[in-house]
Amino acid sequence: MSIRPIKQLTQAAPVIEGAGVHLHRAFGFGKTEDFDPFLLLDDFRNDNPDHYRAGFPWHPHRGIETITYILSGTVEHGDSLGNQGSLGAGDIQWMTAGRGILHQEMPKGDANGQMHGFQLWANLPAAHKMTAPRYQDVQATDIPEITDDDGTKARVICGTFWGQKGPVEGIAADPRYLDISIPPGGRKILPVETDRHAFAYIFAGAGTFRDASAPQPVKTEHLDLSGEVSSEEMGNRSLVLFDNGNEVTVQAGAQGIRFLLVSGRPLEEPVAWRGPIVMNTQEQLQQAFSELQDGTFIRND
Repeated sequence: MSIRPIKQLTQAAPVIEGAGVHLHRAFGFGKTEDFDPFLLLDDFRNDNPDHYRAGFPWHPHRGIETITYILSGTVEHGDSLGNQGSLGAGDIQWMTAGRGILHQEMPKGDANGQMHGFQLWANLPAAHKMTAPRYQDVQATDIPEITDDDGTKARVICGTFWGQKGPVEGIAADPRYLDISIPPGGRKILPVETDRHAFAYIFAGAGTFRDASAPQPVKTEHLDLSGEVSSEEMGNRSLVLFDNGNEVTVQAGAQGIRFLLVSGRPLEEPVAWRGPIVMNTQEQLQQAFSELQDGTFIRND
């Protein structure tokens, strides 16, 4: 067994997207190799309705999958195929854009005006980029949640973990998407397959991700850290990119820790990316935007 060392530690940066939604971007629109097959992770968390209710009006996607996970509030969605619905607390939507779709996502806060969720983009391999669009909408009650003997909890959104299989299926990159909670002072070793890229995103509490017997110096961005991270707790909106290995070690702080743990097999394909469309070549990208202009982007064949 080998503990995955930390390759890079960063802090999610504030950005404004859609029609004026204030959110924090953990990664995206940069180098894609380290996170392959994943492209972007946004944390849309706010208790000021003026900062999110304008939402994400009609926009296109092609060549990717978008995974929306709601913790509080709701998101109402609709698309060019006539699908519509609402995602509530604990719900998941896994949308395969495939050859192209136009959709909108309009967030609404809970009774206290709070809105919190995540959107993860996963790349599609070349062979699947022009498949028919599809949705997998999953209610909170259908997502298995496991509680270990030490109080650690894991919601299994996608993939198999601790003998439970998540409800989202048929995803090309065979990802594992977990929501992990470790109680105060708890220490846990979590398995991650060696052939996957993996990252953790902390959104509550704090802790460390390391082998206590072998502290690791890491590259840091957007964080005021110096020297080794062996004595540093990583807290809210910290993104941990792991290096190679087959286990992740987590030590929870005094308030416990809650984080997303996401892994997937890299596609190792060329990426041509502009805005909401991700293809393999610049020619394919140009064709997609040309089709948007001439009205042939949505295909029914």
